[in-house]
Amino acid sequence: MSEVRDLPEALAEPVARVRAGWMSLLFFANIALWLGVYAPIQVLLPKQAELLDAANKEAVFSLVTGIGAVVALIANPAVGLLSDRTCSARGRRHPWTAAGAAVAAAGLVVLAFAPNVAIMVLGWCLVQAGLNGMLAMLVSAIADRVPVPQRAQVGGLVGIAQMLGTVLGAVVVVVMLDLAGLPLGYAVCAAIVLAGAAAFVLRTPDARLPVAFRPSARTRDVLANLWISPRRHPDFAWAWGCHFMINLGNAFGTLYLLFFLKDAVHYEDPDTGLLIMMGLYGAALIVGALIAGHFSDKTGRRKPYVLAASAVMAIAALLLVVWQNWTAALAASPLLGVGFGAYMAVALAMLTQVLPTAQDRAKDLGVINIANSLPQVVAPMLTAPILAYLGGYPSLFAASALSTVIAAVLVTRVKGVS
Repeated sequence: MSEVRDLPEALAEPVARVRAGWMSLLFFANIALWLGVYAPIQVLLPKQAELLDAANKEAVFSLVTGIGAVVALIANPAVGLLSDRTCSARGRRHPWTAAGAAVAAAGLVVLAFAPNVAIMVLGWCLVQAGLNGMLAMLVSAIADRVPVPQRAQVGGLVGIAQMLGTVLGAVVVVVMLDLAGLPLGYAVCAAIVLAGAAAFVLRTPDARLPVAFRPSARTRDVLANLWISPRRHPDFAWAWGCHFMINLGNAFGTLYLLFFLKDAVHYEDPDTGLLIMMGLYGAALIVGALIAGHFSDKTGRRKPYVLAASAVMAIAALLLVVWQNWTAALAASPLLGVGFGAYMAVALAMLTQVLPTAQDRAKDLGVINIANSLPQVVAPMLTAPILAYLGGYPSLFAASALSTVIAAVLVTRVKGVS
């Protein structure tokens, strides 16, 4: 017990509830982060791919997002590991949050003026490296600062922030495209990312890690520490698998929506159609996140909400398997939103409860965040052959439904969380 009392603030399990001001700043930082991710993915990158190579737009988009996701896979745990070993007077998370936002903004500027696919890939790799470093820090803030009985509430706010970043990103870039084209759209995204990160870094505390508690920096120890044994930490492994499959299903269901509306639904104004779908998705996500977060924290249970969310998301995908029309799209959007919102609220609480050690929180959460990024590699690789050879969009949405069902099976294997 004395060891627990003697832990520095940076490593101690949080017990004091976080206040509304802290949650608001985390909320806005997450909106900025996800706007920086999804505004390019949903609108700017597809438009740019079409401008650079209209005949092969899907292949160009898959190449850019796939390579960028590989960078994200590396950046997330790497920045997390580095932050766990940072003893800066500014804290161990905030310096990396600021650096990540700066790198991402630089990448968005590169994209704004990319004359070819190679420079487009370079720009998106910088964006993914920076934003995934920032993501590792913002998720770590929950484990560092939020007590367990409040984590689903905060997780719900993070889920809502992800949705709002997605919706606001689509709105902002569509307006910017109408005004001045791609460069202004990318520039506005860069400014918002920097503003969100700066507000959080400058106005929230970040406990300093004493040098005496810094983990080993020897290369052998660092590399060994990146591996988390499924045998020793089975709950971590099962929760990671669940998170991966949910995000893979979401990637199958959302990455190609603009092309789906244009090429399968034949909606006359795909950009506007996407905004309508995202509006419905967003409103439902808020409802799902708030309700699931409240009742999960109140009851202390996580898995029943994950199971329910997986079922709802699978139903949404199956609607688009059966019908590829505008009516089905309108029905599927809020179902997907309420399911993903409920999942995000509870998932962050569950995932922070299966971390192996307090000393490696950011690195371990970085490994979990690979489950966010890896689907961006896997989904584009699988989507192209699915669309070309395995039945088109009905098969793509069937893959989305199957992924979420598998996630539900995996979460039942988590024993340490009810």
